This record gives sequence, structure tokens and C-alpha cells, in this order.
Amino acid sequence: MSQADLYVIDYLLHGKPRSFIIRTAQMNNAEAWQWASCDAGIAPIPRPGRPPLKRFSKPMAERFGVTDVHWRQSASLVWEEDQAK
Repeated sequence: MSQADLYVIDYLLHGKPRSFIIRTAQMNNAEAWQWASCDAGIAPIPRPGRPPLKRFSKPMAERFGVTDVHWRQSASLVWEEDQAK
């Protein structure tokens, strides 16, 4: 099984803040712009096992109102045992 991490992607859609969490094996700026475009509804979501779709670049996404894309790795949760015993 491949290692996948959780990432938070924040962006603006026509000036309104949007945010979502995605699980993926790799993240970089190009990936963040692509996934923000998918979340905004302007790019199709890729399906596993199908040919790759055209990727949305930063300039293309900006034409449709997606701006200010930032991403970060989600913080790990540390589950502690219940203290009420």
C-alpha cells in the first residue's frame, strides 16, 4: 500500500475563501492548483484507471476565478487513551 498523507488546500474562488482536505501520495504547487480547480468545479475529477485528463495550470485556473492557492500538510492526530477510568 502506498503512503498517502492528508493535505489542506486553501484558495479563493471569486474572492470568497474556500478550503478542503485531500488524501494523496504527493503534493506540490501544481497539484494544489489542479485540486483547487477540481474543488471549484471547473476541472473534472480524475478517475482511477482512466487516461489522464488535461491539467489546469495556475493561469488557466485564474481565468475561472481561482486565486491565492496555498497548501499545507495536515497535522497528525495523536489519540490518547480515555482518562476517565
